[in-house]
Amino acid sequence: MTQALITWGGWPGHEPDKVATIFRAMLEDAGMDVEVTDSLACFDDGEALRGLDLIVPVWTMSELSKEAAANVSEAVSRGTGLAGCHGGMCDAFRSNVLWQFMTGANWVAHPGGDGVNYRVTITDSGHELVQGIEGFDVSSEQYYLHVDPANHILATTRFPTVTWYHSANGPVDMPVAWTRAWGLGRVYYNALGHKADVIASGAPREMLRRGLLWAAKGRRAAEASGLRHADFAAEGKHF
Repeated sequence: MTQALITWGGWPGHEPDKVATIFRAMLEDAGMDVEVTDSLACFDDGEALRGLDLIVPVWTMSELSKEAAANVSEAVSRGTGLAGCHGGMCDAFRSNVLWQFMTGANWVAHPGGDGVNYRVTITDSGHELVQGIEGFDVSSEQYYLHVDPANHILATTRFPTVTWYHSANGPVDMPVAWTRAWGLGRVYYNALGHKADVIASGAPREMLRRGLLWAAKGRRAAEASGLRHADFAAEGKHF
């Protein structure tokens, strides 16, 4: 049976317990065996992490040791999937650059705060994770992120929506959802989810459901493609 781990905590304003409950339902409905914890101690056992098919972090503005981040990185590089949303993944551990590298971005601002009305535009309509999903409007935080150019972008939103200092740079399309590889592992991120109700139904929920299930299949996809961990491993310090 597919094994998934959901770990939640950090800033309570993002309702991590409720978001974790939504994710748990998605994964259990897909037949996965899901462990849920409100502690980061689960990242201390690197061997256990490597035995998982999927890790779903739901933490915001928290601290993670270099050792714990390295344990997650090593597990993902060997095929464990990593998937999450909003601040629960790309603003989980601001001081940990390895985490930011692995997840593909770091949060820097949400001009206008909560309740900004904006459009999410699907940019790769042929991709299995967004196929059949049309663009949609959201009233929530609009995340401005510093994003890895290597990410495969699935959806974007247009800035500026709210006038502020960044507006002087003119319009820009900011990624909302993407996939990326980390060694053999699949990584999926979606910037929606400031509150649990934003991802509880409709297109945002479906995008996340597909993303989580896709990330959990990374090890099997790598094996089917003949990829090996040794293809990406190298000597030396990288972070």
